[in-house]
This record gives sequence, C-alpha cells and structure tokens, in this order.
Amino acid sequence: MWSLRYWRCVASTLLLLTFMFCSGSAGAQQYPARPISFVVAFAPGGVADVLARLIARGLESRLGQPVVVENRPGAGGNIAATIVAHAAPDGYTLLLTTTAFAINLTLNKNKKFTVDDFATVAITASSPEVLVVNPRNPAHDLAEFVKAAKGTSINFGTAGVGSASHIVAEYFFKKIANVSVVHIPYQGGAPAINALLGNQIDLMAAILGGGVATQIAAGNLRGLAVASDKRVAVVPNVPTYVESGFPNFEAADWVGVFAPAKTDPTIVAKLNAAVEQVIKDPEVLNKLNAIGFDPMNGTSAQADAYFKAEVAKWGAMVNALGLSIN
Repeated sequence: MWSLRYWRCVASTLLLLTFMFCSGSAGAQQYPARPISFVVAFAPGGVADVLARLIARGLESRLGQPVVVENRPGAGGNIAATIVAHAAPDGYTLLLTTTAFAINLTLNKNKKFTVDDFATVAITASSPEVLVVNPRNPAHDLAEFVKAAKGTSINFGTAGVGSASHIVAEYFFKKIANVSVVHIPYQGGAPAINALLGNQIDLMAAILGGGVATQIAAGNLRGLAVASDKRVAVVPNVPTYVESGFPNFEAADWVGVFAPAKTDPTIVAKLNAAVEQVIKDPEVLNKLNAIGFDPMNGTSAQADAYFKAEVAKWGAMVNALGLSIN
C-alpha cells in the first residue's frame, strides 16, 4: 500500500506541473509583453538589414511592441546564429538571416549550432541568383558565354567566400557547363560590381535583389540569365537558365526569421501570422518588387519544410565542390 507521504508527493508534483503548464500558456497568450530583438546576421545597408527593418516596422504596429534591430555581422552570419541558438526560447530574441544560414550548416565545420537549435518562423521573400557581364562582353546570353568560355579559363567575382552566389556559380560552371573558372571574392557587392564595370573580371554572380537589378535596368551591366522558373518583372529582358538551355537549375537567396528551438509553438505561430501580414502589405510588396524580391508566404511548418529542403540542396552543392570552412 502506498503511503500518505507518497500520495502527497504525487499531488504536489501534479500541482507544480499544472502551474508550469498554465504559466507557459498564459505567457504565450500575453506575448509579446516587452520589446523584441531582431538579431540580423549581416551589416547595416545590406539586403538582410533592409528587409529586417521593413519587417520590424510592420511587426511593431501589429504586435504592439518595439522591435529592435541589432546587426551582428561576422563569420558569414554564424555570429548572429550562435547568439540566437543560445538565447532564451521565449520569442524575444529572433534571428533574421539569409540563404547563407542553410549553406553554413554544411560549409562551416566549427559552427556552434545545429539545425535542431532553431524553430523556423517564416521565410519572408526571395530573389534569384543572376549572372552578369560588362556590356562590352560579346555574349548576349548564358549559352553564348559558355560556348565562348569552353577550352579557356574565366574568372568570376562575388561578394565573399561561401556565399550563395559563389557556390551556385562555381557549381554551375564546374559541374554542369564544364567550364574552368577561378573565383575572385570581394568585400561586398559594390566592389564586385565596380570591378565588373571596370572590366577587371569576366563575370559576376550575384543576388538579383542586391543592387544588380538596378545596374541591369540602367544598361550598366548585362544580365545573362536568372536562376528562376520564370523571368523577373524588374529585369524582363534577362532570360532564365532554362531558356538558355540549362533545365532544372534554380537558385535563390531568401531572407528568413528563426527563433530558438523549444520556443512555444503558439508564439511561433503568432509571429508567423504577423510576418505574413507585413509581407502582404501593399507598400512592403512594392518595395520588395522594386529591388528584385518576391514575397514568400506560408505557415511556420511550410517555412520549416522549405528551409530543411534548402539545407539539403545547398549542402549537396557544397559537398560536390568539396568546399569547407574551418
């Protein structure tokens, strides 16, 4: 027979668990009760920062609390990811990052986080990768460029090592087009664009929404191909890879919002719904479209499925190229 003391212990434990559950539920229902921090993985002025501030402003009006943007650049986005991975899972510290996050999970061997350290809130918008040349280059599309490059070695510039632009361009030329290439990294998109404008490099691989769309529209650069399933409205004269004779090749840079793992699903769902509302706002949509980004909508579960697929996709390219950063 169980003792009275035993049953008192059981009752106390159940009471404590009930209290904890109710407290957690109440906290989720009252969320947010104080300012939210957006830890942005890249420096001010970049694509991630621009979208972070757009989303933050929209969230403030919808959630009724300040959303503070904190830029924590470095290590290809790993510094910000590490901060959020080890933050309290209460919905008040969020990571805003890009495709680099999915890439780093395979590329970087010394990272202090795993995919299981995060809960996907939303993938907000994406912009396709694009290959551009100086207008003096005789190639008017990607097929012409590849044909001329056969049997030679070309160089291409990107904004840094291990970026989506670096990996997708190197993978395309080496594994699909069978063209010898040399990667030349620059400290940001602007220096790479300037090098191409000065005809110092043969080609540039970039995210369309990173300032390249404006240069193409102005005639300063020529777009060879966009890695999307259809042409992009902001640069309608630039064909897709498929139109250029390279099917089943799509790659885009996206901006996503993540919370620490174990964040209450109710809070994640509330954040997802609020982000969705911001992205669908006509003013925000116009700003996104003007710089070459398209909105991405869906539940947190759909966003997480997309993110996991991206981790696998970019990981396969990284491994095929034998790239790693220690």
